[in-house]
Amino acid sequence: MASPRSTSRTLSRGDTGSFLLFIVAGVAIAAWAVIRSVGTIVAAVGNRDVRVPIEFLDTVAQAPIGPDGASVPVELTGAVVTAPSLPLASLWALFLSQGIFAAAVVTVVVLLVVLCVGILKGEIFSRRHTRLVAAAGIVSLVAAFAVPFFHNMVANGALAWLSDRTYDRGLTQQIDLPILIVIGFVAGLSSTVFTVGDRLRRDTEGLV
Repeated sequence: MASPRSTSRTLSRGDTGSFLLFIVAGVAIAAWAVIRSVGTIVAAVGNRDVRVPIEFLDTVAQAPIGPDGASVPVELTGAVVTAPSLPLASLWALFLSQGIFAAAVVTVVVLLVVLCVGILKGEIFSRRHTRLVAAAGIVSLVAAFAVPFFHNMVANGALAWLSDRTYDRGLTQQIDLPILIVIGFVAGLSSTVFTVGDRLRRDTEGLV
């Protein structure tokens, strides 16, 4: 089997610096995700005055932006509501959404950091790297579906409590389908690129 190319022949100094910066940024992002999720869970664990971000659809509200602070109708697209408490199912959905978010970010960062380390060692295309890219894409896609799904349960619970179950749930944002499509496309494209690159590498080695 052909030996992998040396890092000096594969990557320039700028490339190496970019990958090292990417690793540092990835670790920072993973730490931020964990701190954010833990903070949200700790704030909600007592189930009192729970702050819930909600995205609205076709909802008109009054904002004091007219002359002398007069109220003017505006289309409400997002707001943070404070629910005195949440139904138990919604509270657990909040814990799940935050846990999945943190776990997904950490997992994707770890997979991509391992990929970067492999590239820094001089190996760009390989079956192992293809599996890493595919796994990162799958985790991202699952999280992009699961986190909004559970968060929507949280939002519905908060609105049900606040409105005594009279608010139309159809006026809140569900899972963002275009985002899912984009993530799926990028994940599929990245996996295909590494698959083709690995095949070309093996074909080239077979000619040597």
